[in-house]
Amino acid sequence: MTPQLSEGRSDTKTKILNAAESLFGQHGFDGTSLRDITAEAGVNLAAVNYHFQSKDSLIDALIERRLGPINRKRIAMLQAAGPAPELEQIVKAFLAPILDYDLAPAVPLIGRVLSNPSLFLDRVYKRHLGETVARFSDALGIALPRLSAEERFWRLHFMAGAMTHILTLSGVLPLMSGSSGTLDRETLIARMVTFLAAGFRAPSPEKD
Repeated sequence: MTPQLSEGRSDTKTKILNAAESLFGQHGFDGTSLRDITAEAGVNLAAVNYHFQSKDSLIDALIERRLGPINRKRIAMLQAAGPAPELEQIVKAFLAPILDYDLAPAVPLIGRVLSNPSLFLDRVYKRHLGETVARFSDALGIALPRLSAEERFWRLHFMAGAMTHILTLSGVLPLMSGSSGTLDRETLIARMVTFLAAGFRAPSPEKD
């Protein structure tokens, strides 16, 4: 395969992914056809079939394109913290990779997925997040051995919720806070780590 041909195929694949991300974000998965995507990307249907084989495979590739690099960096940071990581290291390893990543083009699609819980569970969590979450839960079990697996799940869930809130409102949070300009990522991450670590260390609630 010549370099020119390889680059051409890569460029076509990127065009398809970009078009799919935009259209799925606007119209949802069910409201977007492969022909809509090919028209937006300026390619033919054979190109979609060549690169992705099916609409389901295209959706998975689209999610992997965004979450794959983030999860790999998360695991790398977690491993770099050693076999007995401190709580703050665990929290930062979970948050920093996604807050450092430019997800602006994918925000409409993220909103679509999060507004459909069953879609999120089947398309995102089971296929692209479950293993990573399990690694972080195990690390939390080392840092906070008094927390049960159930309690670790809920606190990880609350952390993910705070992270999602920041992502979806990042464009207006400086205005809401009364500051000017864009968010300072390092300061934001430090604030979140401090706040969330305190939540993880809080006593477990009493059960009736």
